[in-house]
Amino acid sequence: MSVSIQSLTKQYGSQKAIDNISFDVAEGEIIGLLGPNGAGKTTTMKILSGYIPANEGTASVYGHDVAEDAIKVKQMIGYLPEHNPLYLDMYVREYLGMVAKIHQLPNRSERVQEVISLTGLTLEAHKKIKMLSKGYRQRVGLAQAIIHNPKVLILDEPTSGLDPNQLVEIRQLIKNLGKDKIVIFSSHIMQEVEAICDRVIILNRGNLVADSPIRDLVSKMKGGQVITAEFEKAMDEQVLKNIGSVTNVNVQSGNKVKIYAEGSTDIRPFIFDLAVSQSNRLLSMIEEQQDMEEVFQTLTANQVKNA
Repeated sequence: MSVSIQSLTKQYGSQKAIDNISFDVAEGEIIGLLGPNGAGKTTTMKILSGYIPANEGTASVYGHDVAEDAIKVKQMIGYLPEHNPLYLDMYVREYLGMVAKIHQLPNRSERVQEVISLTGLTLEAHKKIKMLSKGYRQRVGLAQAIIHNPKVLILDEPTSGLDPNQLVEIRQLIKNLGKDKIVIFSSHIMQEVEAICDRVIILNRGNLVADSPIRDLVSKMKGGQVITAEFEKAMDEQVLKNIGSVTNVNVQSGNKVKIYAEGSTDIRPFIFDLAVSQSNRLLSMIEEQQDMEEVFQTLTANQVKNA
């Protein structure tokens, strides 16, 4: 794997910020690193970027250990911290030029102009950074993270402070960058995670509690099917309960019923056939979907930290 974290532990005094976590990331994957405040997301990102050392375990990028070959790793990583550190008295173009010079890039002016265009900073490039809104400062941070065309992007809350239109643009940029890079980003916005990510890693109190493609995780957590059906006439509860995997039926208002089933079999065709056999018109049938927000709450509520 291109990024590998194995048995990683970071301790501050008696508190373990992350506790023996392991995961791998392949090229072309966009990973959402999720968790409540204090879960260990930022600590994991800081270790992977070489900003702080781990107490135990290893982290490597394309075979280079972040502790033993820090310079090489930093050349391959673009990092946008949660609290975006910028030189506020510098002009946007000037600041990006300085970053390009630090990375010893050839054709620096052309590359600066390219990332200005990519991140939507064209109209702000002549301004001092302190004159920019929070959203545009975030764009400057993203521009400095990608200016050297890194193989790995580590983005801690990259869309913080962006308005809805800016969100759409930056999400699309992240998705485009993820086609040939590894992107690891954290966010508290579940819709954003679902829109961008291939896979999510969820941390809670320093422990890894989930690592899965989003669709598989939602399906696994859902553990069955819930259907709300409305019939033209009242339907006998017992008849509905006779459908193979149905576990419970609750009558709602009017002729609506909520039907609970276990297992992976889709019960909707059976409900339709049953309505036909009973000469009862089926007016509507809606499957309730558990979303990432519900999965997140389930996995991070009442989790007990390992000793």
